[in-house]
Amino acid sequence: MNRLTIFLSFLCFYFVQVSFGQPPMTDEQLRNWRNARMVSQFASPDWSGQLIKTSRTERIDNVLPVRGLAIAAPSVRAVDQFVRFIEEELAPAHFNMLILRVDWNYAYESHPELRDSDPLTRADVKKIVEACKRHNIQVAPQINLLGHQSWSSTTHNLLRVYPQFDEAPHIRTQDYADLPNPRTASNSLYCKSYCPLHPDVHKVVFALVDELMDVFEAHWFHAGMDEVFHLADERCPRCRGKCKAELFAGEVNKIQDHLAKRNRRLMIWADRLIDGQLTGLGAWEASMNNTAPAIDMINKDVYMCDWHYERADLTAVWFAMKGFDVATCPWRNPELAAIQLQNMLDFRRQTLRIAMGPRFQGIIQTVWSGADQFLRAYYDPASYTVAGSPADNTNAFVAQTVKRMMDEFKKLNE
Repeated sequence: MNRLTIFLSFLCFYFVQVSFGQPPMTDEQLRNWRNARMVSQFASPDWSGQLIKTSRTERIDNVLPVRGLAIAAPSVRAVDQFVRFIEEELAPAHFNMLILRVDWNYAYESHPELRDSDPLTRADVKKIVEACKRHNIQVAPQINLLGHQSWSSTTHNLLRVYPQFDEAPHIRTQDYADLPNPRTASNSLYCKSYCPLHPDVHKVVFALVDELMDVFEAHWFHAGMDEVFHLADERCPRCRGKCKAELFAGEVNKIQDHLAKRNRRLMIWADRLIDGQLTGLGAWEASMNNTAPAIDMINKDVYMCDWHYERADLTAVWFAMKGFDVATCPWRNPELAAIQLQNMLDFRRQTLRIAMGPRFQGIIQTVWSGADQFLRAYYDPASYTVAGSPADNTNAFVAQTVKRMMDEFKKLNE
């Protein structure tokens, strides 16, 4: 199934609904229905427990409910600059969600052994939280769960402190190849995963999640879950021989169920739920290791962050048709990001009268450098004169793309 097939399937679904479903709504009925669904799908309770009502963004709220930025949490020394960025850049551009990759960059009380060497303090976090409160920006803290527990030569804090959680402890970090496709049995991991069936792993990670959610006063939690290239390792006494899709879905549902106990919701990167062979999208932006069937096993309350960085692939339709809220996530190509934004607007406009319409939620712009590094590029005028390929100067092109999304969001609210 290529992109054209996916899109044609979507169009067929749409016209069947319009032709054989309810009669067309009047303009007033459509407007009332749309506004009600916007509130129920995204406008979660604000800091005081009441629904957020912001007249200055009413226009863009109707056409694009979610305008997000996903970025690493800043270092301690850059917190004040990051707060200024929220106040002076994100808020005037009508961003209303901030996904912060915190991971180990917080002074955890529940597990201080997992802190980075110079982590954010509670006071640092509250500076960010208060800035976001002032502008009705929801914060979704992120800890990478399941996958991304290492890089090619560095094991991250969880598996370094608790090596018993490692899905594949027999493979040493220094033996990794920086590829998802194994060339030999000794270098078959891109990055490490924890074992989702270890009896003690969730006692640790859920304590971290709860602490982070409390300090950020958050409704949303992002668990990462992208680029998990290794599950059901043949030497894992708990996972070997098990269905990878079931393992992946089980971990997602366990996290969502835990969050739901306190009326919170889970967000994940959605690549593991796309069949890379069937779509031709390959092993990075989709799955080639049999996790894709998990899409039919996962709780529909899980929010899908659908990232594509080289093409404007139309897979948001796949997730919306499966019953999930979805946002499209660009990265470092400003022109491509503008196309992805227009696609999301088109999806919403074309499906307003059918059930899946409100599931097309918006845009979450991604930044994959550290926050400090991004801020240097963002405030450097030279970043906006760089031409050529985004791959040749990623930091400059990410800054350009963020600026482009800011400009586009402002236009949508005019």
